[in-house]
Amino acid sequence: MPPSVMPTSIARTGTRVMTLHANAAKSAVAVPKKTATRRWRLASWAPVIVLVLLCAVIAAINPNFLSFGNFVRIAQAAMIPLVLGLGATFIILMGSIDLSLEGVLTLSAVILSMLVLNGANANDLGLLAIPIVLLVGAGVGFVNGTIHVRLKVPSFMVTLGTWFIGVGVANALIGGTAIRINDKLVRALAIARDPVIGFPWGVWLALLCFLIALVIQNYTRLGRYIYALGGGEDLAALSGIPAARVRIMAFTLAGVFYAVGGILAAAQLGLGNSQIGLGRLFTTITAVVVGGTALSGGQGGVHQTLIGVLIVVVLSNGMVLMGIPPSVQIGVQGLMIIVAVALSMDRKMMRIVK
Repeated sequence: MPPSVMPTSIARTGTRVMTLHANAAKSAVAVPKKTATRRWRLASWAPVIVLVLLCAVIAAINPNFLSFGNFVRIAQAAMIPLVLGLGATFIILMGSIDLSLEGVLTLSAVILSMLVLNGANANDLGLLAIPIVLLVGAGVGFVNGTIHVRLKVPSFMVTLGTWFIGVGVANALIGGTAIRINDKLVRALAIARDPVIGFPWGVWLALLCFLIALVIQNYTRLGRYIYALGGGEDLAALSGIPAARVRIMAFTLAGVFYAVGGILAAAQLGLGNSQIGLGRLFTTITAVVVGGTALSGGQGGVHQTLIGVLIVVVLSNGMVLMGIPPSVQIGVQGLMIIVAVALSMDRKMMRIVK
């Protein structure tokens, strides 16, 4: 073989070998990825199956579960956890955590009670107080996101601080007492029922919030960016996604949903006090995780949070119908969140568990 031909022939052979190796590598990566995707799709249906089986078991034990009045009670019990869960879902999808939920809810409920007809002061803004409360929630969320991003403080610590600050400010505003809400329109948001189906208006407001969250998640750039950050912030940044801005917007959006939860809680109880948000965080995180949203981020969504909220509320309702003591109910919820986290995490992809 002439010398001039040998380098060309060797180069072509080397190119073919490199191409074969590259194709083999792609195939080796593609198979596990497809398998993981298929596994996740099957796992995403697990909460729905659990909900159906749970309803069937409870109905078999106590037929009163299937009564219309009980469905109304379930819907009314689910409306506040659903709204709160929508905000928490966006944060968890990014792989972060937001503990300020109870603080924002408490502060929002107290401010609402102070701005409407209450007998404690001369304020009577009525429904005009709602936009102010939403701005307060958005402001707290914006502060959470800004401190988290700009000062590089972990979201856990930032929101833990604002949780206590929110409750403290609310307590200072009302002096440790409770302010009763006398505004009929505000109370009607949670207790008045529509004349057609008979569900409280608060249930329809919660479903409206769900639809808004679903549109943001699936049809906006913010929703896509939130998923991208949960899948890997370094890769998202390399793709040109403004990670800092997205995180601040997500925390601000979560604050708005928490404020809606505070409005519904105050309207439902007819008052605002510093204890109104007690226990809401545990129920919300339980519902989000049980619904199938992974704490590691990037997997899940608000549609699965809806299923998770229904599982938690139906289970609680069923245990009441079966006469199970409240202390046992709390233990069952704690066990449920541990099992849900264990099932939702892919331990094969994690080398270190912190």
